[in-house]
Amino acid sequence: MNAKLNRHGNEQLVALEDAKNIYDLPFNDLLFRAQQVHRTQFHPNSIQMSRLLSIKTGGCAEDCGYCSQSARYPTGLKASKLMEVERVLTEAKKARVGGATRYCMGAAWRNPKDRDMEALVAMIEGVRALGMETCMTAGMLTPEQSARLAEAGLDYYNHNIDTSERYYSEIITTRSFADRLQTLANVRDAGIKVCAGGILGMGETTDDRISMLVTLANLPTPPESVPINMLIPIPGSKLADADPVDPIDFVRTIALARILMPRSHVRLSAGRTDMSDEMQALCFFAGANSIFVGDTLLTADNPGEDHDAALFRRLGLKPMALEPAH
Repeated sequence: MNAKLNRHGNEQLVALEDAKNIYDLPFNDLLFRAQQVHRTQFHPNSIQMSRLLSIKTGGCAEDCGYCSQSARYPTGLKASKLMEVERVLTEAKKARVGGATRYCMGAAWRNPKDRDMEALVAMIEGVRALGMETCMTAGMLTPEQSARLAEAGLDYYNHNIDTSERYYSEIITTRSFADRLQTLANVRDAGIKVCAGGILGMGETTDDRISMLVTLANLPTPPESVPINMLIPIPGSKLADADPVDPIDFVRTIALARILMPRSHVRLSAGRTDMSDEMQALCFFAGANSIFVGDTLLTADNPGEDHDAALFRRLGLKPMALEPAH
């Protein structure tokens, strides 16, 4: 694969054609290569356990075609105000007891208002005090907001690019692809780790999926966390009738993400309730090493902890220990 060293000394600038050639390898060869890459950076049988809480649900002004929380679609979801700090911390304590080492907080906003920042800072500080990694997703951030969250100790900020630049406007019109990248740059410049991935099953082509991963891999520093979501069709949303993703194509995308971003946690994210145990096992073999645990994922269903524990036992997988703070 042709690559050059970027300003951080990482091998990046992946050519789209090279990425296509990797994706199109015979399936066994692709998975073998992905597993080899995976083992150079991670323990092959350890999975990061994250918990996601919706701290502000519904009523979002954006028109993301996949989202149940957009105010523009009749999805039946009732909007709520920002959750109180103490309630967030109570839920975080439960997550820690349940084995989660990373706590993600999601707010359905286009962007947070300055009046919201004090509560967000308190949530971050409180979760960190519990000894957990912190992640937040709250829409677009200014450099000043990014700096304030960094000062509070936020470990990760999630802001998915969703799909390729070519296909982006088919899914979202209320913000641009460039807006997404600018928020990622603001977060990175503030010293916060980046969590950014995308969604499969929105009508995009295979080339769109590959292009999305190439965009992420070619950032000045690739995201430390890359969630790969399988669309959950939401009744009333623009993509309610989208065709399902082919499971083999999904696994190929996971493998390519692992090969292009060797040091990143690749998260098997939304859509796991519609994945067979065998499909999930192939994803883990292809390099996925992070999941969300719990019965819900923001507003969608998620496999319960009992199901995940049973699957882990069958596969010989163990929860990943929290890395010591530096």
